[in-house]
Amino acid sequence: MHDHDVARTRRAFLSNGLILTGSLAVPGAVASAIRPAAGRDSETAAANRASAQRMPASPIVSSRVVRPELLRRAIASLDRHGAHIRKRDRIAIADFTAGSSQPRFHFVDLASGRSESLLVSHGSGSDPSHTGYVRRFSNDFGSNASCEGAFVTADYYVGKHGRSQRLQGLDPTNNNALGRAIVIHSAWYANPDMIRTHGMLGRSQGCFAVGESDLDQVFARLGPDRLLFAAKV
Repeated sequence: MHDHDVARTRRAFLSNGLILTGSLAVPGAVASAIRPAAGRDSETAAANRASAQRMPASPIVSSRVVRPELLRRAIASLDRHGAHIRKRDRIAIADFTAGSSQPRFHFVDLASGRSESLLVSHGSGSDPSHTGYVRRFSNDFGSNASCEGAFVTADYYVGKHGRSQRLQGLDPTNNNALGRAIVIHSAWYANPDMIRTHGMLGRSQGCFAVGESDLDQVFARLGPDRLLFAAKV
């Protein structure tokens, strides 16, 4: 796919896909509250609108859905680092606003607008109390923390965690990723049964650890020379 085709596809995706994504991200109960049913009188509709307005303005985090603001930032990062990202048809987004019990590792096809979501662990240094949520990021050596920003996926290798994929950090917030060995690998503590028994995944040393049965599809969907964007928005 040529760059001008990708740019045109991306513009269409943002104008159409974001609207769809935003609607999917609204929980069903909220959507029904703000959408008056046909045949109801104006008083009921007004009450529904007032009820919706009283809801706290907290970030909407929904599993298997990429939130619009996060997607916009990922696309902006893809444009900003275009010279370093050779393949621009698909991207991965780690939504570290969501907890580790949710499928927050999103693989987005920019041509079709479709996405698939998997579980992914964060670093122990990002969540010292093991709450299941990222509390802080760090780019420092020895921090065992996840780092945020844009990565470009690199080569595969076999290391202490088995089959793994190197990542090169492209931002000041993650440019030590290669030296810190922040990679994609599988781990037992990222398997779904951890949620059933502990309510959350275990923690990595800053790597993007996925379930052992998910590694093949992660490698197949992402591959080398593509963008991985991690953030807490």
